[in-house]
Amino acid sequence: MLDPKQYDDPTITARVTALETTPTPELKRLWRELFQKDAPPFNRRYLISRLAYRIQEIAFGGLRPETIVRLERLAEEHWGPIDGKTTAKRKPGRDADRRPIVGTKLIREWQGVQHTVTVLVDGFEYQGRRYASLSAIARTIAGSRWNGWVFFGLKSSATSQAAIVEAR
Repeated sequence: MLDPKQYDDPTITARVTALETTPTPELKRLWRELFQKDAPPFNRRYLISRLAYRIQEIAFGGLRPETIVRLERLAEEHWGPIDGKTTAKRKPGRDADRRPIVGTKLIREWQGVQHTVTVLVDGFEYQGRRYASLSAIARTIAGSRWNGWVFFGLKSSATSQAAIVEAR
């Protein structure tokens, strides 16, 4: 059994608490220091929550490998594999850091019809079906190849007219 007292470190508690009042440029600097890469373009709340976790992870240790495997299996049981690929084997794509927050609805009007896509932890949902990429959904809607990020307005383009609705 874990002893909660071993995690009662006032300096770690103070660092995590201080994140709430830390200016955003400083949060981004701290992100570079703790993750060795630039901060993603997500909102402040996201940066704070991930930084708080990372500070505690460094201080107290991360998840054990057995726990990670168990969580991946549970996720796969709950959400199932996407396009025949298991969650444990899939690697995040290059767009993983700029991906919209889980639960976000992407709305795109195409030829007078409104299409809604929901962002999932491990992909996207459109009309009750799971997709690994926005490009696959764009192709389903448009009938031709599209960059999914452009089609849904997540990457600038003159032809993109998508709207993003906040996650519930």
